Amino acid sequence: MMSPTNASKSPILVTGSAGFIGSHVAHRLLEQGHEVLGLDNLNDYYDVTLKKARLARLERYSRYQHDHADLADRGAVEALFEHHKPRRVIHLAAQAGVRYAATNPHAYTTSNVTGFLHILEGVRHHPVDHLVYASTSSVYGANTAMPFSEHQSTEHPLTLYAATKKANEMMAHSYAHLYDIPCTGLRFFTVYGPWGRPDMALFLFTRAILAGEPIQVFNHGHHQRSFTYIDDIVDGVVAISQQPAKADPDWSSLSPNPARSSAPYRLFNIGNQQPIELLRYIKVLEECLGKKAQMEMRPLQPGDVPDTQADVSALIQATGEAPKISVEEGVARFVAWYRDFYQV
Repeated sequence: MMSPTNASKSPILVTGSAGFIGSHVAHRLLEQGHEVLGLDNLNDYYDVTLKKARLARLERYSRYQHDHADLADRGAVEALFEHHKPRRVIHLAAQAGVRYAATNPHAYTTSNVTGFLHILEGVRHHPVDHLVYASTSSVYGANTAMPFSEHQSTEHPLTLYAATKKANEMMAHSYAHLYDIPCTGLRFFTVYGPWGRPDMALFLFTRAILAGEPIQVFNHGHHQRSFTYIDDIVDGVVAISQQPAKADPDWSSLSPNPARSSAPYRLFNIGNQQPIELLRYIKVLEECLGKKAQMEMRPLQPGDVPDTQADVSALIQATGEAPKISVEEGVARFVAWYRDFYQV
């Protein structure tokens, strides 16, 4: 592993650096002493003020540079690679939100497919040590075999968002095969924590409960999720980014393993191994807030899956670590941040 002191001055590119996960990853890399180049267009899908506040944390470091550009702008992405020549790319930018795709499908193909193509072309023409990119547990779709494993089929996505992420995995494999580019996809399970997204459950619930407003609880609160605290996600992203994907010499075309390849290509789950029922998640939040929620029970939403559970044995084998922050500790940390940031 290359230490920051011995590393080239060429930066690590983190796309989506004003986003929830991207800002945390960039911050961790800066704390470790790396040069970081962030790319984000600060779109208004949710509160831009929050995105700017995340960015302000990064800009306190002299080793951080920011490029305000859109992934869909081919010329801008080409210019970024040509000028900065990043040595590693951690691609976390995407059009966020699962349900938003039902009403704004073109936003997803533009950002998640065309934008990813521009990143792939960037690393093709300006070779990097490793391309790490965000996928999602949503690719498991109609699959109900638990826990979800990277070795299972993911041919039945239930939302366009999941389909675009599945497309990213296939696109990355083709570039790994054709151009020998080390590519690793990370399937994130439900991520929460400080600086999180306002459109996600924990943020929505906290805001509503503190305001004395009811919360909508889908599937009557009985579905389970591998809620994963942001620091555990960052641990995995940074550790995996330091291990460029390699071809698997044991991979067989007669019995192909979806998580590996004869090309330098890998897939990993990153998620808490212990799923939590939504009602339990809400109860923990009530305890942290010291206030009961008014719950409006609703059926499961279209495109949602009843349960998720992450098999992270491959991640443990590769990094020696697994997500470890309990939901009690993680929610408490989020509530403390929320109260401080919004002064409530």
